[in-house]
Amino acid sequence: MRILLCILAFLVSALPSRADEPPKRGGIFTFIIPADAPPSLDGHKETTYATVHATAPFYSVLIRINPMNPASTDDFVCDLCTEMPKPTDAGKTWTFSIRDGVKWHDGSALTAADVAASWQEIVNPRPGISSARKPYFIMVESVTATDAKTVVFKLKFATSAFLPALADPFAYIYKKATFDKDPHWYERNVMGSGPFRFVEYQIGQSMKGERNPDYHHKGLPYLDGFIAIFAPKQSVLVDAMRADRASNEFRGLPPSARDQLIKEMGDKVAVQTGDWNCVNMITPNHKKKPFDDVRVRRALALAIDQWKGAVALSKIANVRTVGGVVFPGSPLASTKDELQKIAGYWPDIEKSRAEARRLLKEAGAEGLTFELQNRNVDQPYKYIATWVIDEWSKIGLKVTQKVLPTGPFFEGLRSGNFDVTVDFNCQGLVNPLLDIGKYLPHSVYEENYGNYEDQKVIDLYQAVLHEGDPVKQRSLMREYETHVLDTASHTIMMPWWERIVPMRSYVKGWKISPSHYINQDLGTVWLDK
Repeated sequence: MRILLCILAFLVSALPSRADEPPKRGGIFTFIIPADAPPSLDGHKETTYATVHATAPFYSVLIRINPMNPASTDDFVCDLCTEMPKPTDAGKTWTFSIRDGVKWHDGSALTAADVAASWQEIVNPRPGISSARKPYFIMVESVTATDAKTVVFKLKFATSAFLPALADPFAYIYKKATFDKDPHWYERNVMGSGPFRFVEYQIGQSMKGERNPDYHHKGLPYLDGFIAIFAPKQSVLVDAMRADRASNEFRGLPPSARDQLIKEMGDKVAVQTGDWNCVNMITPNHKKKPFDDVRVRRALALAIDQWKGAVALSKIANVRTVGGVVFPGSPLASTKDELQKIAGYWPDIEKSRAEARRLLKEAGAEGLTFELQNRNVDQPYKYIATWVIDEWSKIGLKVTQKVLPTGPFFEGLRSGNFDVTVDFNCQGLVNPLLDIGKYLPHSVYEENYGNYEDQKVIDLYQAVLHEGDPVKQRSLMREYETHVLDTASHTIMMPWWERIVPMRSYVKGWKISPSHYINQDLGTVWLDK
């Protein structure tokens, strides 16, 4: 029966719209955001889908991945620019012309000064302002508006990582005058130039938007508006889809939920699937004893059977692939043989756990008791946590799980008020040279929550980023990965995710990508009903 359901899922997801079927206009699109209230509404500061799913429809960006080809890694199109530029100065100067006639939702004109100011805050924010993506742009020397229609990026060194980084879906363009008056305004408020205008935000309940009649992409959006409902429980989403109170969520569901919906709804549901540039980690707080001891951190990794665990979890959770720090399938990712040399991936789990017990005894941490901080999200956070707690019990550790709503969870991460936490590295466009920045020390990468300093990590990262030869780059990546996961045991990778997105079959104009951050402005979505 399961095989039959999976085949049916494929067939349903493969059914295309008729080639000559014109998009229909109108309607209110209602979907679920499977989270509590986001920690803030500021795309520059946050890294959570709870923020981008709620706010992306209100904003424009400079460039983006083609919304009709979002699985690509190099099909970039302009949003606010007029055409994709070619770099000059041996790849170190990028000049963008900004569209005429773009309006903010308050009716004022958007200019190159707004674009440059927004990017300046992303690349090098002023004191007291947080930019989660600052480490992605260490190659940027300056961003300037040379006139009302031109923005110029000057790079310190040419790198293939730069252009994909510009397509970051959180890189909202903010109004300079508003930001200058109150740099924290966008944490609590919304005002952009995107396909939808802000209507209402009820914290932890819903976000509402209406069609922007002055949107600069003529003919878009198709919808009259949208309602995004915050609901962290998977059961709420499944019930809402079944009763047609909501059409979908954009993050991803486990195989069991997909099978259930197809069984009950038949051709009323369509499913899109793909690999997901998203992974959980288990991150010890290096400032808390005994997790400042590499022997203890290494023991936590050695206790976990990655190879059997991934298979078991894939049946109940949206995870699938054992991998290291690089998105599996990328030319820079490690092979199975390479992984099996790293602590936590050994093929002999009994040997691995014996070494874990030895290290704990040597460190004076036998029978260690601690708390695992986690986020109040079912998939796959709670499944991951339940699994690793059981794995740790097999070497005598006594671990309890502390589940927090999204806001307090992020506060716990940022304040360092935890022993060990379920962590995550979810990125947009697959761009390994920047995606691995997550494992840089907190002083370099603010969204690293391990609270460690490690100059070798920084040096290896710089070497990978600057290396142009693919063979040498791959060798350096293995050094970086081995140091982060084995030598220093800074974090423990969990199985990489599988993205499964069921939605009501009347939802058209949206295509899945390897990221639940990409393609979320809803400008091309339409309803066939």
